[in-house]
Amino acid sequence: MTQAQPPRPSRLCASINLDLPGKQVGDIMLRWSDNSVPLGYHPVPIVSLRGSDGPTLLLLGGTHGDEFEGPAAILRLIERLDLADLTGQIILIPALNAPALAVSSRVSPLDGQNLNRAFPGDPDGGPTAMLAHYVETVLFPRVDAVIDLHSGGKASVFAPCALASRCVEATLTAANLDLACAFGAPLIWMLGAHNDNRSVNAAAARSGVPMIAAELGGGGNITPGIVDMTETGLLRCMSHLGLLNKTVPPLAPPQLVEVTSAFDSLYAPANGLFDRQVSAGREVKAGEVAGHLRFPDDPARTALDLSFPNSGFVLAHGNRGMVRRGDLLALVAQNVPEGL
Repeated sequence: MTQAQPPRPSRLCASINLDLPGKQVGDIMLRWSDNSVPLGYHPVPIVSLRGSDGPTLLLLGGTHGDEFEGPAAILRLIERLDLADLTGQIILIPALNAPALAVSSRVSPLDGQNLNRAFPGDPDGGPTAMLAHYVETVLFPRVDAVIDLHSGGKASVFAPCALASRCVEATLTAANLDLACAFGAPLIWMLGAHNDNRSVNAAAARSGVPMIAAELGGGGNITPGIVDMTETGLLRCMSHLGLLNKTVPPLAPPQLVEVTSAFDSLYAPANGLFDRQVSAGREVKAGEVAGHLRFPDDPARTALDLSFPNSGFVLAHGNRGMVRRGDLLALVAQNVPEGL
């Protein structure tokens, strides 16, 4: 009978000791030999804030390198938080995909891979796979909760929302939803059958760790009000988890939505200029015109009126003027009935 092989250790390591108290700033040392760094390492900055004994929270930003709201909010917290106010530890990684953030790219310039489609990773794989493996096998086992901050990046704009996964264990689903409610965004996107099992959310579910992601606007820039909301939301989550020795006022109950079918959303049927008429964050009806596809290379061609195939809530809209056949123009979700 063949014996199961022991798990392979990560090739990555942190330059700080996460078990020590106080504030530490260092790097996850991503060793990948290429033309730019043949013998050293690509730095992924990591900060540990550890006060008195308590829970541990992992904050991730910059999983995609063209999403800037999360890194901005995490960097604000690094400046703002006082160790005297902490009961427990916060591990902050403002730019998990640091090589991608440095060049404002969704995917890593080291290997062209999407980090949020790389879990559970591979310790002997490329740089993106190694980084995903380190997060899932080294960081997740030592934390009590995870928050991963995203936005629409350059390609799209999201209505600000928290994302909570439905899990096999009902208690984990409830913990995810409680954390999403604590974040305080006006919208919660429930992740079910359409969630990608290669994402950070899926990795947390496999690890049994309560976790939320967030989609925070986008468009390839930083919206001040959204970053303000994110910073406050992180403080609310810290208070909810018992990490922060301060109370944060509660907010109104959020709206819950879920993507139940890929066919509710709207995609470009041809190449052209999309003259968008509808933005993220509103309800739409089946047959309502979302915009007009125009053809600057053929001005005599009649524009196509593009309508929503089904009623729902526009969770995100595309952010490109010129689109190609198959591009997502509007991501449409459905309201979740009470009681889930």
